[in-house]
Amino acid sequence: MRILLFSGKGGVGKTSLSAATGTRLAELGYRTLVMSVDPAHSLADAFDLDSGLFGRKTAEPCRIADRLWIHEVNIQNEIKRNWRQIWSYVSSLLRTSGLGEVEAEEMAIFPGMEELSALLYVNDWHKEKRYDVVVLDCAPTGESLRFVAMPTTMKWYMQHIFHFERGLLRAVRPIAKRVAPFQLPSDSLFASVKDLFDRVEGIDQLLEDPRVTSVRLVTNAEKMVVRETQRAFVYFSLHGLTVDQVLVNRVLPDEVEGPFFREWRRIQENCLEEIKSYFDPIPIRQVPLFRHQVLGLDVIRELAREMFPQGEDPAAIIRTERPYSFRKRDGRYEVRLHAPFAAKAEISLFKKGEDLVLEVGTVRRHVGLPNSMTGLSPVRATLEDGVLVVELQESQ
Repeated sequence: MRILLFSGKGGVGKTSLSAATGTRLAELGYRTLVMSVDPAHSLADAFDLDSGLFGRKTAEPCRIADRLWIHEVNIQNEIKRNWRQIWSYVSSLLRTSGLGEVEAEEMAIFPGMEELSALLYVNDWHKEKRYDVVVLDCAPTGESLRFVAMPTTMKWYMQHIFHFERGLLRAVRPIAKRVAPFQLPSDSLFASVKDLFDRVEGIDQLLEDPRVTSVRLVTNAEKMVVRETQRAFVYFSLHGLTVDQVLVNRVLPDEVEGPFFREWRRIQENCLEEIKSYFDPIPIRQVPLFRHQVLGLDVIRELAREMFPQGEDPAAIIRTERPYSFRKRDGRYEVRLHAPFAAKAEISLFKKGEDLVLEVGTVRRHVGLPNSMTGLSPVRATLEDGVLVVELQESQ
């Protein structure tokens, strides 16, 4: 099963491009599910379904066309299916703090519930081989990063905290429940958490396998949006996911003319040059601005034809090699870049703002650094077997 994860700043058109990609995949014969992981779902709206404001119709996989389904994770359904015991306990704790029953039940829907529910589905479908491709229409960038980081966070908790916490409560419960001002978690609650972890276990390996999962970053040709896309690229790389394509949406078509659009076109052209120089060698795909709203299956199919004019297969594996990775070893920070055709004499590098800039001959490459490394400076670089290793440390 292939997993295509669409991420980007809110409002750039992720849902439309996810829907168009899913439509194209279904036309090619893949059993395709497009799944919204954004709590503010708009996937059913994109297909112009009469599903109500809160998506009850699409709370389960809903067939749109031959070999095409969509699914919007409905948290109320997921509470009944996967979270009832945990949710009941959290809401009871909140009621003891003075919240009313309805407010407590709403507040007990804590951040991460929907994302983890989506991961459960993806893992189950992979094991069942129910779909050939799952297209994930993710929330804006910050929530997307939480989504991909959640398996690692949960694994750390289960390995380092869970068993200690469970054992400690078993030991102190007989005494603590007499004096505690709230109900202590029961052992069955811990069993429920363990069951959820068992079901999601292994999803991190799927997300980090470039032959299974590819990230498609959606952006617009606007400076503020491009900057967020660059940050997203850094952090997906940091989490071990492979970005294999950048989609620049709503590019002004050539036929749009007139003085009103002249400055807008100049800004877009400058941004497109910046996108190409920053993300190279990641493939860049431009998607034109439509003269009408992208709404309904017919228009989504039209968008799919614009995205894939040569009949390309969106599920094709474009890249399996991560462009760079970050590491801390023996107290030293390292950036590792694949530079298979570079020679030592051709390489120069320097720090510019929050970026590490690499020059090989006439080619310049910007590498965005995570927050923990932006204050460091390059001190040493080595080239071994086509991998450039740059060591960074604090300035003296």
